[in-house]
Amino acid sequence: QVQLVESGGGLVQPGGSLRLSCAVSGYTLDYYGIGWFRQAPGKEREEISCIHIIDGATEYAEPVKGRFAISSDNAKNTVYLIMSGLQPDDTAVYYCQQGDFWGQGTQVTVSS
Repeated sequence: QVQLVESGGGLVQPGGSLRLSCAVSGYTLDYYGIGWFRQAPGKEREEISCIHIIDGATEYAEPVKGRFAISSDNAKNTVYLIMSGLQPDDTAVYYCQQGDFWGQGTQVTVSS
């Protein structure tokens, strides 16, 4: 059974940083890509970043390009989303996804 568990969310001031983790179980993180999505209140879920495990290639949506970085630690079967320069517009529930599998989400709130 594939499971994805996010952690690392919280409350942060504008300009601050957070590192989200997506712990994967049920398969070895050595081939399939992992995506990070977010859903803000009243808005649709949007993909913000993904990593192709097989070659390490990464992609970012325009709103987070240059501020967020995705990486993987295959030995720990974990994918990270390092977020810096956070702004109130980044407030959302953040999810990781692989194929049909989703985590439960972790709340990120950016507020002074």
